[in-house]
Amino acid sequence: MRLGLRYFFYISYKGTNYHGWQIQPNANTVQNEVNKALATILQANIDTIGSGRTDSGVHAKEQVFHCDISKDIPEVTLLQKMNGLLPKDIVVNKVLVVGMATHARFDATSRSYEYHIHFKKSPFGVNESYFLPNKPDFDKMNEACKILVGEHDFTSFSKVKTEVNNFFCDLQRAEWQFDDEKAVFYVTANRFLRGMVRALVGTLLQVGYGKTSLKEFTEIKKAKDRTVAGQSVPPQGLYLCAVRYPSEVFIK
Repeated sequence: MRLGLRYFFYISYKGTNYHGWQIQPNANTVQNEVNKALATILQANIDTIGSGRTDSGVHAKEQVFHCDISKDIPEVTLLQKMNGLLPKDIVVNKVLVVGMATHARFDATSRSYEYHIHFKKSPFGVNESYFLPNKPDFDKMNEACKILVGEHDFTSFSKVKTEVNNFFCDLQRAEWQFDDEKAVFYVTANRFLRGMVRALVGTLLQVGYGKTSLKEFTEIKKAKDRTVAGQSVPPQGLYLCAVRYPSEVFIK
């Protein structure tokens, strides 16, 4: 009999109908729906902790949360029961057992996001991608991306009111892939600040439209001042796509 286990839940969700991941008063969130489903299955209130926040309207191809469960329930049973209770726009993809000291947020070694843009107006997918009528210069934007890779202070791209002790992030990847109809920004780092990806995209677009030079972009990064960077792009194009952990945290 297995008692007192910590589980990692890997989930996907469309964020259109939710006020982000994290529970908040007077608003429905993804975490609220997850907690309700778990409470129904376990007949008890369960505390869940996510790998990080996603804002209102932001999607996740892969979000991870952990919780402790005292009952002996196989992983596959939890997955099936959760998917039977959750709304159609939230799906549990896998459930894994981890060590009791493992933390979904603090033990993550990297996170990856995508930001999706389309250039051909369509009535479909308006809540999953950001429409731009004019295509920017993505080659120049990719030159700007090279300035971002590495460990830097990203204060200029963070929301002002945020509870962190430093603004340093180590970006391992930042690049645009594009064609005539769409573009995707891929970015991976050890951590992200609140609003960081949307602010990065908004500022990179200024480079792509010729409003900001590469030299000015470098100065914006160095300024440590959110007011000098570009406006944040809308949330609907943003996806949390992968959260990575050391292999040793998982119990085989």
